[in-house]
Amino acid sequence: MHADGTAKLRSLLEAYAERKAKTQHVATASDAEGERRRRAGGDILRTVVRPVLEEVLAQLRIAGHDASTRDHTDRDDAYPSVALSFTPRAANSPDALSSAIIFRYDPRRGIVVQRDVKPSPRRKTVTLTGDRSGTMGVDVVSTSWVVTKTLDFVEAVLKAN
Repeated sequence: MHADGTAKLRSLLEAYAERKAKTQHVATASDAEGERRRRAGGDILRTVVRPVLEEVLAQLRIAGHDASTRDHTDRDDAYPSVALSFTPRAANSPDALSSAIIFRYDPRRGIVVQRDVKPSPRRKTVTLTGDRSGTMGVDVVSTSWVVTKTLDFVEAVLKAN
């Protein structure tokens, strides 16, 4: 590279470094509070929601259905979540699609429940439904609320297939 090009490149890089140094994020009390709330949301998902989903998982498997859970409560790079995926198996519906219910922490809403119910492709009318079926403050999430939301999800999947 020519001397003029090298000098211009250095100038650009120095200007960039100066601009980034001025805009460095300094951790504040609100950042610490947000992190505390995120961890509290993860704890509720792990201690209240996950055991219910594990029990439903066991019952679904006993009944011959495919099911699995996912736990993303320990990740630092995302909001915590716990999910149950469920694929009904029946003699007349071997090609059912996997549906999921996800309980996740949202900093503005608390614990949000999202579900995605997918009917078998063999159905004449195939409509995919994804919705948010509930929101609850982190401090008031109860086992009975989780059971209700989960059973509503299982019922919707079984009806759709």
